[in-house]
Amino acid sequence: MIARSIALATALTLAPVVASAEWLVDSSHASVTFEVSHMGYSTLHGRFQSIKPTVTFNPDDIEATEITFVIDASSVYTGFSGRDEHLNRSDFLDTGEYSDITFVSTSVTQTGENTADVVGDLTMIGQTHEVTFAATLNQLSAFPFNPAMEVAGFTAVGEIDRTMFGMDFGVPLIPAIIPITVNLEMTQQ
Repeated sequence: MIARSIALATALTLAPVVASAEWLVDSSHASVTFEVSHMGYSTLHGRFQSIKPTVTFNPDDIEATEITFVIDASSVYTGFSGRDEHLNRSDFLDTGEYSDITFVSTSVTQTGENTADVVGDLTMIGQTHEVTFAATLNQLSAFPFNPAMEVAGFTAVGEIDRTMFGMDFGVPLIPAIIPITVNLEMTQQ
């Protein structure tokens, strides 16, 4: 849910060949997904369908990178409307009271040639906690079908302990720790 902007900032910080520029996230190639074990029987995959990142990035000053990510919490989608309705109620996301999930970066630290940690404040259900995502630059190059367009692709992964935000329904049968994956592509403007 958050990682889209996170991955972007990370990849850009790791790509010294890219000059300072504005980047536009391609929403058709972006996702914030999660997975949850269903009491050990199977793994449920879900996503948020409405995500809005904002990134300020200067490759010459990585520490100045700023990432804000806003997710419409009610856009949660798991493929089953009854479960989605439950996730919107007070047992989980309480979207009647808290419409957005936000992430605001506080630091980006390079950890390898194509990797970085993105740390920030995640606000969900009226509570804010620090989280870290491990971001990977998948590729940064000219787009094969339009060489004049520079494209960056990123994946960021992390875990959120939902009980820290007051979501304790079903624990421990439904795990407290929820893996999150963010994928995104951006084009240089």
